[in-house]
Amino acid sequence: MPDINSPKIEGYIETRLEEGAANATINRELSALKRMLNIGARQTPPKVDRVPYIPMLQENNTRKGFFEHSDFIALRNALPSYLKGFTTFGYRTGWQFSEIGGLTWIQVDLNNEIVRMEVWKTKNDDTRTVYLDEELQEVFQKQWECRGLGKKVLPYVFPNEIGTGKISNFRGMRRTYSTSQSV
Repeated sequence: MPDINSPKIEGYIETRLEEGAANATINRELSALKRMLNIGARQTPPKVDRVPYIPMLQENNTRKGFFEHSDFIALRNALPSYLKGFTTFGYRTGWQFSEIGGLTWIQVDLNNEIVRMEVWKTKNDDTRTVYLDEELQEVFQKQWECRGLGKKVLPYVFPNEIGTGKISNFRGMRRTYSTSQSV
């Protein structure tokens, strides 16, 4: 096994930066290296005698490109009807795509106007409760009314276009979004 040491790792970092790799990309590569070395060190007999210090780069991964409300309205108006409630809920709550896609009716209490994401379903292990305002109440009421219109009743609040499962992605949308569309 070649000698992997801190100077070689620092040289690798410099090379990757010169190649234009993002700090986050380099950090993922370094994390994989660190994991590989740690696994090798835990083997019997050890395949790696020592794990060198591996510095991580600072990442600036703040989100950019949030919609102004008028842009969101134009986008929503351009979407097919089955995506409008999904995107409205996402815009209003900031929940992740997979959380919204996996939202089931068991998590919704229309009588008390709340939606709950239990601790085991969240990224940061926090239970989240959303109190439905008038707009979201309308979204959920419409979804509830459309629930039995398909071939079978699904547990998902936001089923896919053909009603066979949850929404898994937005790729392949045929309509185009333009902020110049009327609101």
